[in-house]
Amino acid sequence: MSGSMGRVVLAVLLIATGAGAQGARPVAPKPAAAPPQGVRLPKATVIELKNGARLILAEKHEVPLVSFSARLRGGGLGDPQGKEGVASLVGELLLKGAGKRDARQFAEAVDGVGGELSVTAAREALLVNGRFLARDTALMVELLSDVLMRPRFEASEFEKMRDRMVSGIAAAKDGDPRGLIDLYAHAFHFSSHPYGRPVIGSEASLATLTREDVRAYARDHLGGDRLILAVVGDFDTKQLASRLEAALGGWARAGVAAPVAPPTPVAKGRRVLLVDKPDATQTYFWLGNTGIARDDPSRVDLVLANTLLGGRFTSLLNTELRIKSGLSYGASSMVLRETQPGTVAIFSYTKTESTGKAVDLALEVLTRYRREGMDEAALASAKAYVLGQYPPSLETSGQLAAKLAELAFYGLDASDVEGFADTVTSASTQRVRGVIQRVLPASEDLTLVLLGKASAIRDVARRYGPVTEMKLSDKSFAPLPAAKR
Repeated sequence: MSGSMGRVVLAVLLIATGAGAQGARPVAPKPAAAPPQGVRLPKATVIELKNGARLILAEKHEVPLVSFSARLRGGGLGDPQGKEGVASLVGELLLKGAGKRDARQFAEAVDGVGGELSVTAAREALLVNGRFLARDTALMVELLSDVLMRPRFEASEFEKMRDRMVSGIAAAKDGDPRGLIDLYAHAFHFSSHPYGRPVIGSEASLATLTREDVRAYARDHLGGDRLILAVVGDFDTKQLASRLEAALGGWARAGVAAPVAPPTPVAKGRRVLLVDKPDATQTYFWLGNTGIARDDPSRVDLVLANTLLGGRFTSLLNTELRIKSGLSYGASSMVLRETQPGTVAIFSYTKTESTGKAVDLALEVLTRYRREGMDEAALASAKAYVLGQYPPSLETSGQLAAKLAELAFYGLDASDVEGFADTVTSASTQRVRGVIQRVLPASEDLTLVLLGKASAIRDVARRYGPVTEMKLSDKSFAPLPAAKR
């Protein structure tokens, strides 16, 4: 979901297939389709340092590049109550001066060799990613260790970045707020659960942050025992392992135990959040509930189920809401998976006056899909789409490093990737229907969020359940307790 605004990228992909036939002449039977080629992860060496850091090193010599992906447990889960956004602010500041270099010198060190280095705060981890030419591996290790172990957190950079994050949220509210609806939805759906806290913070919480808050987060949550570092590329494993151990092996452990998210139960019944944007001409809506965790045994079947529901241009939702009815320019469904179940949700938007029609149609599609599942033709189409999309997502050294770090973070092994194609191919309509009915929310058990002109859609919102109201101009993403109407 990235900078301080937690950028949301929506990819619209269309695959068309066709076949021809020849008159009455006999046609030789087509040979049986070859089994899908599964993706193979590069062979990796795993090294545990004395401080608890885990190194995952995989050589890949096709191009003279070295990519890394690091995860540090904590992320937004480590934000103190009322201080949401600290992890995100820390992530931004880690690149604004570290070690012997100030912000300008650090940027020049990376750019001067054509390298890339980024830090992003996610819900359960800080993500540090980079790519350098193989000849600059020593510099890469130096910069990475500086970022992790010796950040400066200079006062001037702190003030600038905090103000930039606040103004970024305000700008999104004044412009196109569709990228914010997930924040309102999670805050409302998960309520006091840590998954309800906005990782990027809110205007209210960011305004309270001090430089000491940033330093305290770093003391508590940055440490060798939190680190998973995957490196893929053109290097010698023994040499790089020695270099990384020398650079990171002395990093002290984090000051506190890594935060762990409690269970996220499925919500029962309906409830509605209405976010008022008085000048809105469109209504953005989100319909969802709690879904599955990253390691759920049915995760691949849910990928297939979500693909048909709202995961591609020719999905059921987009076909009904955009192509057939013209009620929306786009409708999609999303599944977010963490160590605990995240949300599974439908998202779309429509003109203010057609809010009820669009929401009703989305609910109709969801209800029919849960009842009927998918037929063989639809399943075959979903399989072909998913099998075609998966390999390109694991082609580059950077993609592979990110996947290796992700698997280690969630306690998964290579079979998650290397068995993916086989699991897709073996899926049956009955198996997929089972996960549809288990995971996709029933229409009577839904959290609904409508962001639009409240005076025009308030009566519509009340049709779907008890309504809680707040204003887009409010400084928090969570409604006040007395806001129910």
